[in-house]
Amino acid sequence: MNRPLFSRLYPRMSKAMEQAGMTEHRRTLLAGLTGEVIEIGAGDGANFTHYPPTVTHVLAVEPEPHLRRLAQSAAQPAPVPVQVVAGSAEGLPVPGESFDAAVFSFVLCTVPDPDAALDEALRALRPGGRLRFLEHVRADTSGLTRVQRLLDATVWPLLVGGCHTGRDTQEAITRAGFTIEHLDRFLFPKARTPVSFHMSGTASRGSKSR
Repeated sequence: MNRPLFSRLYPRMSKAMEQAGMTEHRRTLLAGLTGEVIEIGAGDGANFTHYPPTVTHVLAVEPEPHLRRLAQSAAQPAPVPVQVVAGSAEGLPVPGESFDAAVFSFVLCTVPDPDAALDEALRALRPGGRLRFLEHVRADTSGLTRVQRLLDATVWPLLVGGCHTGRDTQEAITRAGFTIEHLDRFLFPKARTPVSFHMSGTASRGSKSR
């Protein structure tokens, strides 16, 4: 996946989000993780500095070449070992049942096929593994949902690297076979706009082998 214009704008957007308070949500997203982690759609590596020392290794998968180079640079000072590789969320370059946790942040709103991406995350996790997610999601009123559908069908994905404002990511996670254990919904920014609705949380894969 090559999005040269968006990949050069994204680091500026990411920095602005961090300065506005997204850093705390990233820390919460990653808190308590242990063992081997796969981060799916690592972007420019904004999560790397927030991994706790209980994580033994992070495999960061990023399809966009420019963002992948930025992520490789961000991996150098990370507090845990991070390896950045090419690959897509819908076709992870890993064997099954290889990881203790999988992380999505601002990916399931962007990938062409979120169901396939979640199926791949499920496949990559060991039985009992955890999924952590931080995503744009559907609004909570019919009026704003209609605006989201209009944006998603027209200009928004073109402007923001394929992002969709109104996907029902909670339903998609459950549909893939995960059990949601914790869910936090919040506005970012705090004004109620079509692009403000977010959620983060933890889901688990069942203990049976897939």
